[in-house]
Amino acid sequence: MSNTAELHGFPVGFFAEEMTRAFLAFIEASHTVDVASPDGGKVMYDTHSDPRTPGGEYADDLISLGFVHHQKFGALLEDTIALDTVSVADYDAVWVAGGGGPLLTFKDSPVLHQLIAQFYEAGKVTALICHGSSILLWARLSDGQLLADGKRWTGFTDEEEQAVNESFGMTLNDYTIESEAAKNPNTSFRHRGLNEPFAIRDGNLITGQQQYSSGITAQLVLEALEELD
Repeated sequence: MSNTAELHGFPVGFFAEEMTRAFLAFIEASHTVDVASPDGGKVMYDTHSDPRTPGGEYADDLISLGFVHHQKFGALLEDTIALDTVSVADYDAVWVAGGGGPLLTFKDSPVLHQLIAQFYEAGKVTALICHGSSILLWARLSDGQLLADGKRWTGFTDEEEQAVNESFGMTLNDYTIESEAAKNPNTSFRHRGLNEPFAIRDGNLITGQQQYSSGITAQLVLEALEELD
């Protein structure tokens, strides 16, 4: 997940549900899960998605609330693994959460771009959700080709960006995934309606549209992992 960044004067991190719902699905399926970020160290739920936010929209997100208060799991957010210490060979899959941070912190993180490309080229399950799929705008394979070329994928849409902008009364991001993806004639960015659950699997690349897609995207990951066994 993203390290903390500043957006219009307030701190942003990763969208809580986009990590915690998948985390729960994976451990319930008896997988071991590590938590990492580009720089390592402490990370935070986006205030918007944090169920502890007074009067917040996601106060009923019991999974994220339970995670952050769990003695073992909550501590993982205090000291995430730095990506430059991660070996692809040690894992079967990678999951990238979205949120307010990724459009700010992922674009200029070559270690992240390279790691995601390495997971994909190694035949490992490579999953990205919401703003996490922004990595596909930049990640290149070892031959220099964009990972997204020839792929079907999804992420946070322009319609969803506009809805968030209207909610906050300002334009939050300088660019959007859907608009940037449209500049690549060799890729296929697909989506459904506003806040509609949607996920795509294209080989070992799995993407989800937004937080409401966390469950179905995680299920596609579990199905792909079963095929590896």
